[in-house]
Amino acid sequence: MIAHIGRIAGAILLECEGSYLLIGNTKVPCDWPQQDFVAPAEIDALKNPVQPLERCSSQPAPLGPNYLTITLSPNQTKEDAANIIASRFLITRNGSISDRLWNLILGEDPAPETEATWLLTMPDRLWQIVRETVLRCT
Repeated sequence: MIAHIGRIAGAILLECEGSYLLIGNTKVPCDWPQQDFVAPAEIDALKNPVQPLERCSSQPAPLGPNYLTITLSPNQTKEDAANIIASRFLITRNGSISDRLWNLILGEDPAPETEATWLLTMPDRLWQIVRETVLRCT
C-alpha cells in the first residue's frame, strides 16, 4: 500500500487509498470547505496527534507542491504509518509539525515527490539523534 504525505495549514496530511488523516495541529487558520474537507470538530494534537479527515467530494486532495511517498509493509495500517510519522515530525510540547524536520527530509532543492519509506523503518534511537540535532536551539 502506498501513502502520500503533504502539508495542509502547517499540519501534515496523509493520504492512503483515498482516505485522509490529519497529523499535528494546524499552524494557520484553514478554510476546510475551501480545501474540500469537512471541518474537524476539534484539533488538539496533544490529545490526539492523528485524526481522520472527511472529504466533501470524491476528488483527491492536493498535497502541496512537495510531498513524500511511503510504502507500507503488508502488516502496517495507514494509522500505524500516521503514528510513526507523528512521532517523527510532531513537537511534543505544542503538537505542531516541525518545519525544520520537514525541510530536512525534502532537501535543499525539493522534488515534487520524494520517496521516504525509510522514515517508517529507521530505528527510533537514530531518529532521536536527528531530531535533537535539528531541533536544538542555537
